[in-house]
Amino acid sequence: MTMTTNINRLLSYLDELFPTAKCELFYNRDYELVIAVMLSAQTTDKSVNAVTPILFEKYPSLDDLNKAPLEDIEEILKPIGLYKNKAKNLKGIVKDLIEKFNYIVPSDKEQLMTLPGVGNKTAGVIRAEIFQIPDLPVDTHILRISKRLKLAKKDDEPIDVERKLKKIIPEERWIKSHHQLIHFGRYFCTARSPQCENCKIRDMCINYLK
Repeated sequence: MTMTTNINRLLSYLDELFPTAKCELFYNRDYELVIAVMLSAQTTDKSVNAVTPILFEKYPSLDDLNKAPLEDIEEILKPIGLYKNKAKNLKGIVKDLIEKFNYIVPSDKEQLMTLPGVGNKTAGVIRAEIFQIPDLPVDTHILRISKRLKLAKKDDEPIDVERKLKKIIPEERWIKSHHQLIHFGRYFCTARSPQCENCKIRDMCINYLK
């Protein structure tokens, strides 16, 4: 089968499995999403969603977060791991949003990536979710699935996979496909126990064909 055929099969299957996939991080304000996505690095959305309501209830504004003692932020974030570094990044993000961006989350990717703990993937998620700017950031789920389905090479880095997916997935589907691929990896094509026997595109998968 051609790459075009395979990607069309994948997109159709994702529409069937997860027609309404969306961001699962809790947030009410733009800056809350920035913080939540930064906190989600190397942990689960579920873990982040367990601490952010506590954080944002105790410190309900950027000014409140800016004044919050670092030790208190660390204590709240302790359950998610890497909490000391993430607490420092959080304080840095808040400070920069206030002082450099006048309390407004920027839509420019380069500006977003100047925020502590915000890299290419995090900036892409923020732009797609808040501003609906087409992007297809690659997390661990999308990285794994892309390699399993031979859409990327075994040694490709996330940025390599992002470039490849953007070439084969129509731009108008980038945001939707980003969420669907994450759901596919999180709930169906999981790392340890993928549902291969129930998968309609298993013939594309290197794991199943071994």
